[in-house]
Amino acid sequence: MESKIVYSTDPKLNQKCQKCKELVSNCTCPPSVELKSSNFTAVLRIEKTGRSGKTVTVIDGLPKINVFLKDLTKVLKNRCGSGGTFNLEGKEGTIEIQGDKRDLIRRLLAERGIRTKG
Repeated sequence: MESKIVYSTDPKLNQKCQKCKELVSNCTCPPSVELKSSNFTAVLRIEKTGRSGKTVTVIDGLPKINVFLKDLTKVLKNRCGSGGTFNLEGKEGTIEIQGDKRDLIRRLLAERGIRTKG
């Protein structure tokens, strides 16, 4: 029989997860993935074809790790103030951000230590 903590004065037992807001002992979030930027170089490009003339910034050459791409896409979408998605198909992972945001994305990736090209 598992017991649930009702009250504790120990601050280590009262810490909450930043993502799910549950107690750390009850957290079900997947572990965060830290990658070294020396493993890859992100390639930035603009695409319009097949998108009804809308401009999309594509970040290609990223590692195919679902948690990494999901977190990076969320950060980029929030900081750019636009929509976007990530894709795991193919040999490498890609992120698509709506609009021509190459300069902002290049600066944001540099802050995270990710090399860019294009």
